Amino acid sequence: MAHRETAPDGGATGVAVSVREGLFTDTDPPRLLGSRCQACGRHHFPRHDTCPYCTAEGALPVELSGTGVLWSWTTVTIAPPGYGGDVPYGFGVVELPEGLRVVTRLTETDPSRLSAGQRMAMVVVPVRVDDDGHRVVTYAFAPQDPR
Repeated sequence: MAHRETAPDGGATGVAVSVREGLFTDTDPPRLLGSRCQACGRHHFPRHDTCPYCTAEGALPVELSGTGVLWSWTTVTIAPPGYGGDVPYGFGVVELPEGLRVVTRLTETDPSRLSAGQRMAMVVVPVRVDDDGHRVVTYAFAPQDPR
């Protein structure tokens, strides 16, 4: 995912690049890119040809649901080694309708504003600016019904 963003006056403001290719779509709304095992039927993320549950080969690529429910959460207040983005940031686990739990960044940083079972929607958020001046983006989940 690399696309040119356009400023209101029509001028280019830079290129947004994914933190890692193949994790999510650059669509509206965005979707996580996962796989579905043809043998056991389970979904997994990120995409891979081999099923992590039953080890069968030939998992099919799928776009996963863009919504889910919050399962667990915390706030990261100190940057991990090598991380160049802002802190604090929310971090948690969102369960998708496919039965898959995704470890993800959260847009909400205040844990008191989150609750188990809260509806969440996937969004694309900036993480940092790279050495070439490109905005690096990743997926995150935002509360659909803020507390």
